[in-house]
Parts: sequence; structure tokens; C-alpha cells
Amino acid sequence: MAEKTSPPSAYRPSKTAQAAVPRRAIAKPAAAKQTPKAAGTPEGERIAKVLSRVGVASRREAERMIQLGEVSVNGKVIDSPALNVTSKDKITVRGELIGEPEEARLWLYYKPDGLVTSESDEKGRETVFDNLPPELPRVMSIGRLDLNSEGLLLLTNDGGLKRRLELPSTGWLRKYRVRVNGNPTDVHLEPLRKGIEIDGERFQPMSVVLDRIQGANAWLTVGLREGKNREIRRAMSAIDLTVNRLIRISYGPFRLGELQPGDVEEVRGKVLRDQLGQGPTEEDTGPKRTRAPRGTAKPSEGRVIRSEGSRGASKPKLRAGEGMKQLAQAFDEAVKPRRFGTAAAKTEAAKPAGRFADKPAGRPVAKSGAKPDARSSAKPGGKPGFGRPRRGE
Repeated sequence: MAEKTSPPSAYRPSKTAQAAVPRRAIAKPAAAKQTPKAAGTPEGERIAKVLSRVGVASRREAERMIQLGEVSVNGKVIDSPALNVTSKDKITVRGELIGEPEEARLWLYYKPDGLVTSESDEKGRETVFDNLPPELPRVMSIGRLDLNSEGLLLLTNDGGLKRRLELPSTGWLRKYRVRVNGNPTDVHLEPLRKGIEIDGERFQPMSVVLDRIQGANAWLTVGLREGKNREIRRAMSAIDLTVNRLIRISYGPFRLGELQPGDVEEVRGKVLRDQLGQGPTEEDTGPKRTRAPRGTAKPSEGRVIRSEGSRGASKPKLRAGEGMKQLAQAFDEAVKPRRFGTAAAKTEAAKPAGRFADKPAGRPVAKSGAKPDARSSAKPGGKPGFGRPRRGE
């Protein structure tokens, strides 16, 4: 008979041996090492970046203004953008002191056809900024639309936001409604979906949907994530299609909606922060007004009626039944027939004065001692008679 063998027990050291063995320190995640600034690196930010943040101009335009001698720091004109400034420095542009950076704001603008998306045009053509409402602050365009293109154009007062949304790393999809001359098929549009190369330049794959054929034209919905110069027009021309109308309908999460050419609509700050992945502010998380729970109001004898002109000021409380009485009087007044002209004047003149003058007269009450009228006489135990008395009565 085989002997039963128990499994070997795990080795347990004595308490003395446990005390002798040092405990291992628990490994903690290594903190990110902060690279110290190189010795001699000035504090602050580049002057062009500061000018862009306060909405003076884009970085490139700010650098051009510096080279033209239009920017001064602490009373000294600078000619190079290689300068760092802090909040203590006084910066003037064309003699005007710049203010503190404002909160980043964003507007949706329906760019009409025929406007140039630039500050100024060397050919003297009208620009987008010449046609903006005068109450708007100084803004910059995020990206651009061609002269013959229309639709959604984003505007901002913050150069940092402009640069961030223009970077390809943002990955926002831009959609366009495109009308082309011709009747293409899905097979005809397949090269655009796979990516096409034009004059040695590679275009990323596009999202192309054939919506409908309208006579000699066709409507397409095109989506892309890069913004090369005249990309859609060049790509359509490569497959023998001519674009005769192009409308941008969305830029990332922002849509053209029901805007009409020339309309401007500001994006709410909370919506903008949500789309940029920023946390809520104190204004977003502040206390909100809530309704009082039902059943907590004190019982009152009657309802308080408030007029539209004096909202917030309450009238004296009405007694029970007074509201219905006023409502009945108002209804009688509303349904009462009205007369106009001379007939109304005669009626008002002939109306007797008194409390019950406007009410129809009722049956006269017999005075004491007067003989009863035959019309109002009644048989003993019978009903009162009306009209002429019958024969034999």
C-alpha cells in the first residue's frame, strides 16, 4: 500500500530571520524630469507671439511689422523679432500701447463669393475684413477660402488659437459641397478616395460622396483633413471635372447651419472650451438657479395676478370667488355687440343712467294695493296664465 505523501510546506523563516531581512522599498513612478532652462536664456515669450496673442496680427504679420519698424518696446524701436518680452515691458504698435491678452473667442462667418481672405489685397479687391460688422474686435481668419469659394470661415481674436486649429495635427475634418460640370460616377471618383498625385505633389485620400446629378452638373460632398492651396479644384481637374461652385459647410465640430452670406455668429465660450478639451471655468461651474420643490409654497387665500408691464410687482390678493366674477364680467364685455358711427352715438344718448342701465329690463313687480293684471293672474292651484284670458274665465 503506497504511503500518502503530503506536499512540501513552504519555507517560513522565523521572526528573528524576518527582522534580519530588509524590506524592499516600494517602487514609485518616476516623476517627469524638468529640463532646466539653459543658462542665459531670457524670460518671457517672443515678441511676435505676444502680438499674436493680443490680436494685433498673426505671427508672420507681426514679424513683418517689426522689420518695418512699427513696434517699440519700452520706448525703443526694434527691428528684429528675436526678442523675448514679459508682462513688465511696455509694447506699442504704431504708437498705440497694446493691452492685456483677452479671452480667446471664436466666430462663425459665412464668407460670400468674390471676397479675398487677407488683410489687404495688392490688386485692390474687396477683402473679408472690409465686410465684417463694425462691432467686431480685430480678428484673424483660421485658414482661408479661395476668391471664388464661399461658406464657413472661422474667425478668432487669439493668435495661439488660430495656429492651433490650422495645424494638421488637429485632424479636424473639413466638409465641402462641390458642384462640378459633368456627370461622374463612383468609378470616376475612386482615384480621389485612394489619394492622387498632381505635379509631383501627393494629396491625401478624400471622402467623396456623389449626391445627385442635376442636368449637366453634379453635386458632391467632399471631406479632407489637410488644407493645401486650391486642393479640391486641382484634384477635380486631374480627373477631368471642373468645379463651378464650392461651399464649405463644416470645419471640425463647427457647422455652417442656417447662416446666410455675410452673417457672423459667435461660438459660446463653454462650447469652445469643450471642443478644445479644456476644463470648465468658474462661470460654467457656478451655482445655478433651481426651482423650489413643489409643495413648499405657503397656502394663500387667492392667486396673485401680475401684469406684463409690472412684472415682479404683485397686486393685492383677491378674495375667494373674486377672480371668477372679474372673468365673467370681462367675458360679457367682450361678447357684447358694438356699434360704430352715428348709430352708436344715438344708442349711448338714449341709454338711461344707473347701475343696471345696460341690462335688459325684467318683468315689472306689482305694487302693493294695485289690481292684479289679467296677464299675471293665475288660477287657484294652477299655473300662471299668459296672454289674453280664455273664454269663461
